[in-house]
Amino acid sequence: MGALEGKIVIVTGAASGIGKGIATRLAADGAGVVVSDINEEAAVATAAELGGGALGIRTDVTDRASVDAAVAAVLEKFGTVDVLVNNAGWDKVEPFMTSKVPDWDRVIAINLYGTLHMSQAVLPILKEKGAGAIVNIGSDAGRVGSSGEAVYSAAKGGIIAFSKTLAREVARYGIRVNTVCPGPADTPLFAGISEENPNLRTALEKAIPMRRLAQPSDLANAVAFFAADSSAYVTGQTLSVSGGLTMS
Repeated sequence: MGALEGKIVIVTGAASGIGKGIATRLAADGAGVVVSDINEEAAVATAAELGGGALGIRTDVTDRASVDAAVAAVLEKFGTVDVLVNNAGWDKVEPFMTSKVPDWDRVIAINLYGTLHMSQAVLPILKEKGAGAIVNIGSDAGRVGSSGEAVYSAAKGGIIAFSKTLAREVARYGIRVNTVCPGPADTPLFAGISEENPNLRTALEKAIPMRRLAQPSDLANAVAFFAADSSAYVTGQTLSVSGGLTMS
């Protein structure tokens, strides 16, 4: 029996990259996985790959009506939610002085507001059950900063602070809230960023003590720990998964 057997887990931004890696790992641990993504076709395809009754569903985490509709659809199909993984994210790398307000709005809306919307929509379900876990995907950019990612760092720093406060508020209901902070990861998002800077991968691999970028499975392993009952006495924590690049 897997560590998440019988649990229903929502993973946002789960159609590709880190989110898909997380969904894959949690499904392997026995969870019924909801693959939530703004790209409905990709979400449905990923759910089909996972099998086991996984559900692919379109969710725009920046739109509260879309979030509420998605959670209602999950309840209709599964009757409950046990774990929420707030993974959906987006970034545009550029110096802050030349960045544009519309890009700020998009970064904050997806990364920070998306986490707020999903958490508030799912929390009443977890409170009624008297148990549950929320795992938020932060970033080491939110812990130590990252050149070219000022607004993204601000949003991810906000997620870290939000997670600690929420953990204090909901511990009395048996709900745990923790944050996983990836370092540089080998994902489609990173591939898009590195196209504009072909030397970025090599530079990062030299800087990371373990001499490689994170794979989605590396992050998924940390999320799996926080999602499962094996971390039943752990809440309000922030864990970096960065190959030693950051030690904070």
